[in-house]
Parts: sequence; C-alpha cells; structure tokens
Amino acid sequence: MKRRTFLKNFGCTATLSWLGCPALGSAAASIAPGTTAEHTVLSCNIRVALPEDEATGNSWASRRQLCIDVIRAQKPDLVCLQEVIREQMVDLEAAFPTFASFGFDGPEMDGHLTGYHGIAKNPILYSRERYEFISAGGFWLSEAPHLPGSLSWESARARHVNWLRLRERSSRRQFRILNTHLDHVSQRAREEQVKMILAEAALYTPDFPQLLAGDFNADATNPVLKLALDAGWINTHQVAPGPRDDGRTVHSFMGEQYRPKTEAGRKRGAIDFILTRGPIATLSWKILRDSRDGRYPSDHYFVAAKVVFNP
Repeated sequence: MKRRTFLKNFGCTATLSWLGCPALGSAAASIAPGTTAEHTVLSCNIRVALPEDEATGNSWASRRQLCIDVIRAQKPDLVCLQEVIREQMVDLEAAFPTFASFGFDGPEMDGHLTGYHGIAKNPILYSRERYEFISAGGFWLSEAPHLPGSLSWESARARHVNWLRLRERSSRRQFRILNTHLDHVSQRAREEQVKMILAEAALYTPDFPQLLAGDFNADATNPVLKLALDAGWINTHQVAPGPRDDGRTVHSFMGEQYRPKTEAGRKRGAIDFILTRGPIATLSWKILRDSRDGRYPSDHYFVAAKVVFNP
C-alpha cells in the first residue's frame, strides 16, 4: 500500500484516534532525554476461552490463575494480549489493578456480552505507575479499516491492531506500542495486514520509539517478517544477547511433548514476536515455558523482552 493511498484513505483516522492524533512532524522533539531504565514487554496469546477445552482440562477456569501468575512473575511493564474475550478481560483487569487497559471494548464486542462468536481482541495492559497515557487508537486490518469486524484478502477472521502512545513518568520520554494478531489461514491476508501496520507506523519519524508485538501466525522465515525487517523494524529475538532460543511458541497445551504432524510444522519456529523501531536496544528475549502440574497457561508459550530506550 502506497503512503499516499494510506493517507488518503485513513488520514489521521488511520488509527480511529478519537483520543488524540499524534503531531507527526514533531515526534522527534517529544523524546526527552532521561534514564536508560529497562522496560519489560510481554506478548501473550492466552487462547480464547472455548467450551471444548473443558474436556481436555484446559478450560479458562482451570488455567486462569496460572496464566495470571506467569504474567505477574515477569514483573512486566507492558503486556500485549491476544485471543481475549470478555470473561478473560474481566479476570485480567481484576488481577492487575495497577495496570490500565486499552483495546478491548468496541461495538463488535457490545453485541456479544458472553461467549466467543468468532471475535477475540488484542488489548494492551500498561503500568499506570510507570506511564502516562497520551493517546491511543486502532484499526481493522482490511480494506475497510474503520468498520469493526471487516475482512479482506480471504482472511479467515477479522483482524485488527491496537496502539498506545505513552510517556514514561521518570524520563518524560514518549513511545508507542502496537499489538496485533495476523490471520491464521491466508498468507495473502497476513502480508496485506502487516503492510497496513507498517505503513501506518511509517508516518512517525524514524527516531520515535515504537514496539510491535503479537501473534504473526508466521515464523521468522516467512515473507511477513521480511516485510517488517525491510521496513526498518528489528526482531528482538534475533538481536538479543546471549544464546539463541529458536524453539517454537505454539505447543497445543502439550509443552515440550508437542510434535507437529507436518514437516512444515516441525520446521516452524516462534510465531509470537516483539519488534522494535527507532532508538530502542534489546537487553534480553526469552520464551516463557512455565507450567504447573502438567498444565500450561495457554496453547502458546508467552514471550518476553527487556528493552531500553536509548537517550
């Protein structure tokens, strides 16, 4: 998608930012000098609460506390969640009272107060003690980005992205974090969806710090990731110091016992990512393989990265 076309179609509403549109030309000036404190970022596909999981002992009720405990143990500052429905959002907000959330509510959710209905969201939790809210928005990854639930490019489900612009209280430094979940069936949809995200993010100056997390339903060898890297994004998994962990993040509630049925599945690496753009350094990256009594918090392992915003 060309930049001019993107601007024409979406303009400042490219993010449905009724909460405030960033001053794109002055983004660099808003980055104040400050400390290089660490920020712990998590990407967590928590597996939507499905009735059929009850038969296997993996219902949300049976793994809810473990999911919360695994997230809490990382002492996160920012948590990007995927596959969240209302009952899960209520539980997570209650479990993290010092965090604010953005990106769950919308007309597509108002019509379904209970159950899945093929709709799950990608909310972001952020520490209110550490960050000040500046603005936020989101758009649907389709040719009609302002219409909730819209689909394009043979996408099996409606997909979208949420973003938050925050200011760290101590350093006064601003940054942006985006959270998404790309389609699980259509390769074309995944590529077009990520192109939309990249085009919108490119409206910010290169020195404005941005983070992009989520379930890409594609590993590092997929053209989807190449599109992001070619656009100037950095994969925290690839640049983190220390021994590389190239394990997969999908495990179907089986942990290390999981064995994909196909050759492609056996070769597939992590599909959950935390990417950075701008003056951000990666200190660490890891897959969280926590379990308790043979039970896992999700059918995905969560991933965590520690980053610093360079002064």
